[in-house]
Amino acid sequence: MICDTCKRGDALPVDGKTCGEALANLIEAQASRSLHAIKIERHSCLMGCDRACNIALQQDGKLTYVLGNFNPSNNDATAIIDYAEMYAASETGRVPYREWPEGIKGHFVARIPPAE
Repeated sequence: MICDTCKRGDALPVDGKTCGEALANLIEAQASRSLHAIKIERHSCLMGCDRACNIALQQDGKLTYVLGNFNPSNNDATAIIDYAEMYAASETGRVPYREWPEGIKGHFVARIPPAE
């Protein structure tokens, strides 16, 4: 899930798009190369404005992760998709730290246990 209304501080829209919208476009383009069926959804406001741009990874029966403070860049979009693939391949949603892409480190905001 990608917050498409995120904006970084007082950043003005670029080409009429918020930072979140620009990041969502890049992630959607990167997802097309994914080995797993990664479902991308846009959501208006994940309420993490202090850490814009925000995403959430969630799947039934797995931990949910909220990540933020990304830039609308190809590097960040690639790191997000690389991590999302690892998340999708894991049984519980937990991916060992040593396997995390460098571009994902330092972006975690919250880990939420699966609903029972």
